[in-house]
Amino acid sequence: MKTMERDYTAEHKFILAKKRVEKIKAFYIHLIVYIIVNVFISGVIIFGLTNDADSEGAFVDAISHFGVYSTWLFWGIGLAFHWLGVFGSKLFFGEDWEKKQIEKYMNNHKF
Repeated sequence: MKTMERDYTAEHKFILAKKRVEKIKAFYIHLIVYIIVNVFISGVIIFGLTNDADSEGAFVDAISHFGVYSTWLFWGIGLAFHWLGVFGSKLFFGEDWEKKQIEKYMNNHKF
């Protein structure tokens, strides 16, 4: 009976680890797509704005245009939430944070 229980635990750990790795992989794919697509979109917008303008400062005006950065900004917010979903659960509170805090307050004796 002990062997079956151990095998089940090992298999369960493997499945959890595999799901974690898949989530991390999905985040990095999302990050790569975010960078590639936004570089392309920004390039197209800058190219379009510089070709339409007749002034000498067309490039400076184009790179300071909000449309160049809007996709980066709004998609970046979504990417940040994706990052929090994958990595952020232990961002503020580490694995043993609660246990350490309980021990700290128990040793302090001041409630």
